[in-house]
Amino acid sequence: MSPKIVSVNVGKPKTVLYRDKHLETGIYKNPVSIPLYLSKVQLDGDGQADLAVHGGPDKALCVYSTDHYSYWEELLGPLSFGAFGENISVEGLTEKDTCIGDIYELGEALVQVSQPRRPCFKLGYLHDNPKLPLIVQETGYTGFYLRVLREGWIPVQPAFTLVERHSQGLSVDFVNRCKYSKTDNFEDYRTILSNEALAESWRGSFEKKLAEADQTVSANADRGQG
Repeated sequence: MSPKIVSVNVGKPKTVLYRDKHLETGIYKNPVSIPLYLSKVQLDGDGQADLAVHGGPDKALCVYSTDHYSYWEELLGPLSFGAFGENISVEGLTEKDTCIGDIYELGEALVQVSQPRRPCFKLGYLHDNPKLPLIVQETGYTGFYLRVLREGWIPVQPAFTLVERHSQGLSVDFVNRCKYSKTDNFEDYRTILSNEALAESWRGSFEKKLAEADQTVSANADRGQG
């Protein structure tokens, strides 16, 4: 089945009460039915609160698959589009189908898959379930981010058309598993790092993992020589 965008969602940051403190969050996204302009960093009408970890060129749009909604509704109850803070709710496209570096047409815009989405505590706040971010991480149902290669208007009910599949074929699911699962296959880290489309924040994470792995190998070798 070809992927189908079922909802475009935006929302400006709002201030909420979290653990007796005021917290600004952009996790609240609501469906819209008007054309929106997509710039290099976000959709018109959208916004992020903590720009150190959200938004920016590598994370201009958050995409989430509604194929996962039925799974989550067993835990969370009925969900509406934007329930995972996503800008694009898509049907027929999951983390296993999507590869880092894949390029899509989205209305007039051209976008590229840049990284998996890393769920933060604000998603747990949204659904009154503090464990939810970890559960999302463990399932691999994280969603993913897009960078904008060409700005343009996003019409109502836009098409989402694959223009170019990245030659490496590194799925979002695979990259998630390499980040969060214990592995001694360090070549996977090197392969991921060789993908020029990987977002800088995730590149730094895998560079750190590879450096730690190399240190462990060296330490084990030194002990063996003793």
